[in-house]
Amino acid sequence: MTQESKTIQGRTGPWEIVLGLEIHAQVASKSKLFSGAAVGFGAGPNEQVSLVDAAMPGMLPVLNGFCVEQAVKTGLGLNAKINLKSRFDRKNYFYPDLPQGYQISQFDQPIVGEGVITVEHDDGSTFEVRIERLHLEQDAGKSLHDQDPNATYVDLNRAGTALMEIVSKPDMRTSAEAAAYVKKIRTILVYLGTCDGDMEKGNLRADVNVSVCRPGAYEKFRETGSFSHLGTRCEIKNVNSYRYIQQAIEYEARRQIEILEDGGKIDQETRLFDPTKLETRSMRSKEEAHDYRYFPDPDLLPLILDAAWVKKIEETLPELPDAKKARLQSQYGLSAYDAGVLIIESDRADYFEAAAKGRDAKLVSNWVTNELLSKLSANGHEIAASPLPSSDIAQLVELIENGTISSKIAKEVFEHMWAGEGRPSEIVEKRGLVQINDTGAIEAAIDALIAANPDKASAVKEKPQAIGWFVGQVMKETGGKANPATVNDLLKSKLGL
Repeated sequence: MTQESKTIQGRTGPWEIVLGLEIHAQVASKSKLFSGAAVGFGAGPNEQVSLVDAAMPGMLPVLNGFCVEQAVKTGLGLNAKINLKSRFDRKNYFYPDLPQGYQISQFDQPIVGEGVITVEHDDGSTFEVRIERLHLEQDAGKSLHDQDPNATYVDLNRAGTALMEIVSKPDMRTSAEAAAYVKKIRTILVYLGTCDGDMEKGNLRADVNVSVCRPGAYEKFRETGSFSHLGTRCEIKNVNSYRYIQQAIEYEARRQIEILEDGGKIDQETRLFDPTKLETRSMRSKEEAHDYRYFPDPDLLPLILDAAWVKKIEETLPELPDAKKARLQSQYGLSAYDAGVLIIESDRADYFEAAAKGRDAKLVSNWVTNELLSKLSANGHEIAASPLPSSDIAQLVELIENGTISSKIAKEVFEHMWAGEGRPSEIVEKRGLVQINDTGAIEAAIDALIAANPDKASAVKEKPQAIGWFVGQVMKETGGKANPATVNDLLKSKLGL
């Protein structure tokens, strides 16, 4: 299925996918949502557990104000409504790594209400995804099944860690749109500093709701708001990479289509994605839609926010990705694509802006987005860990701008820079890479070449593109150092073009 097409062809005709996502983002906080226990990756099992997290008798939760602030900041970044009154509820279910026997979450009164974000396709076109809500909740612990053949171990380090669950409306129609949406949410959260976005560590993961329907049914759903027009959905839990999100959706959609075309029905259930077999498998039935027996947590008062406090947070928001992209395009004349590549991380955009001061911004953008980012990616580095400071890229571009080196020589200089040989100007001087702008020396090389190849010289008048051979030979003769523009001008003059 292509990005443009929302249709999958089945045996009995076309089908469409309908997708809604629940993103679980770990709040960037040094302590847990309802206890003072530390939050961090890499600690030994059960080293970051307080008596509250372990649900010891008589322990009472105390709300972490910083986590509330992070949730409000995220809601504002998602253009969503901040609810000045919200409350915490108990979501009751039994699981070995949930010591309380319930999860403290938010049900019908979440801290953040409806919002909307604009998401970009790879081709630069955009679509909107409506946010239904964002609520705060505590994470569960982790069951370890591989430590003992006869027992399951439980690590409660994650228990009580603050999560923001961001629930979308079913506004995505292809696997590519779902991946692009998660990417956009992740970028916004990292800009805001409310989640580190580390998907490998599970700090940002998605539950993907997948259903299929016949063409036209989705439009009826959007007109009426009635889910009766859509197919039964299945939820794929805890998918933690863009690639897996796409693979899981594509497999699950095909699975559902095959069942329906064989005359079967889709069971509402929770499924897991197996990245090795590239398939989803049943985890538990949701036929009864789980009666979690939500009720207000009696240990926590309703959360009342002050409008002036929310306004103060809004005033401290950083420049967000959409605004930064628009500014880079208008201020520096960048294309939408280049600006889009630079704003994926705020560090990239900052690096570019530092290098572009007083320089040709488009040229700087090319060097950052092409040569530098590909080198960093090949070495597994983000731009914050770049061995080349922005001032080195600025100096390299300056050497191209003032004619000291050609763009071709600049690539050679860059390789030496990457190898740690020093600043661009030092490398050019040390290795004798200064571009030859001396017309006398270039002219002498051209005269010798024409004299040695009179037949080729006379043929150029009939076939002007053959001048390329002469340009190549002069560049070869001068070790690639001749100024290409000067070479072209002198050749045209001497060959009568």
